[in-house]
Amino acid sequence: MQAQYPADFRREMGCTEAELLMWLPGAVNGHALRLMPNSAEVDIGAGRLELAWRALPPRRIALLHMPRLAIAFHFEGIGQAERQAFMRYFDLYMQRGGG
Repeated sequence: MQAQYPADFRREMGCTEAELLMWLPGAVNGHALRLMPNSAEVDIGAGRLELAWRALPPRRIALLHMPRLAIAFHFEGIGQAERQAFMRYFDLYMQRGGG
């Protein structure tokens, strides 16, 4: 988890698109979610979050192959405190594996 979340940022996630699409409804914590090809919109209060993703080549470590997505986050009309609260839940929900 980050201390602050700017209105625009990018990150890599170690998952497939199918996994992301399966997890997103829970990760947005009841906010309205609209899915489109390679993107999604989330209504948060009076603003919204736009997500866009693309598959990256898998990360290879010895014989291990881990899928990766590049994901862009763009918040519109959402202040720092509201972004922080949303992303805190989002990041905790998306956390997988050994803590």
